[in-house]
Amino acid sequence: MINVTKTFFPPIQDFNTQIERVWKNEWLTNRGELILELEEKLKTYLSVDNILILTNGTIPIQIALKLLGQGGDVITTPFSYVATTSSIIWENCNPVFVDIDPLHLTIDENKIEESITKNTTAILATHVFGNPCHVIEIARIAKKYDLKVIYDAAHCFGVKIQDQSIFNFGDVSTCSFHATKLFHTGEGGAVFCNDKELAHKVYYSHNFGHNGPLDFHGLGINGKISELQAAMGLSVFNYIDHIIDERRKVVEMYNQSIDFEKVSTMKIREYTMWNYSYYPILFKNEEILLEKQRQFNAEGIFPRRYFYPSLNTIPYVKSKSMPVSESIASRVLCLPLYVGLAEDQIAKIVKIINN
Repeated sequence: MINVTKTFFPPIQDFNTQIERVWKNEWLTNRGELILELEEKLKTYLSVDNILILTNGTIPIQIALKLLGQGGDVITTPFSYVATTSSIIWENCNPVFVDIDPLHLTIDENKIEESITKNTTAILATHVFGNPCHVIEIARIAKKYDLKVIYDAAHCFGVKIQDQSIFNFGDVSTCSFHATKLFHTGEGGAVFCNDKELAHKVYYSHNFGHNGPLDFHGLGINGKISELQAAMGLSVFNYIDHIIDERRKVVEMYNQSIDFEKVSTMKIREYTMWNYSYYPILFKNEEILLEKQRQFNAEGIFPRRYFYPSLNTIPYVKSKSMPVSESIASRVLCLPLYVGLAEDQIAKIVKIINN
């Protein structure tokens, strides 16, 4: 079976070494030694000044919206994982969808301003498949209208644009460390914030609002990660360059072998150092996609319709049509991409696409 992705498991002896530290310390949660060590390693590797690791990639978005959304209208993309939209609604804000750029698949920065009203408080945009939004133009718009910017950068571990970590853009940026991601802690995520005052609010918000053991700064929830998850993260971290390099090789084989007269893929934004996190292909219509998906499945190959459906169409939102996003969502398929995907398996995948 060839799935769309495969979790990277570090050598078990590496994991056991970290787990033994947990047992020695007799400390399982509440920001123990392993969590603090992992944060320091990631700050250096990612070239960021501030990182807070949390228990998944959705809670950081929810905290950011609680602090910055203020119950108002949040401009967002319809082409993302459902957590982006559901978090907006969960935090009692109103999603206002803006259609996407058909080449980069990110929110169309040229359509944002026309959707801004007196009720707009923030922009929540997704860097799609590790491909950055137009962060410079979004920053300009946000400054002009005094809006906050939150980036769902779930797919963006290691991505840089203009030689800057993608996590250094926006008021808050978030990432996922889910088991399907190229860097993972089994289940986990992180939040990045360069403003010290806001970073402090994010920090106490993830720990019930605590300011020390007995006092409280304000409202908070429990977003803390455990030492067991940090043990996995430390074990995976030692292989991150290998993981990215192996994924790059798979992407290069796809690029060299796929017949792009039959399908297309996204355009990586200029000045981007991409991380090879996903490989989306776009068919000419949904009928072809469904037929190819049937052929894949018959051969034990399981790519993913990701992102599908367009989020403006899900039952609990009210939105006008987003024709570009709806079209892309109906035609996009993410191909298998992971460490250990063999050349003959890639050839089998490509053959089905090209025939």
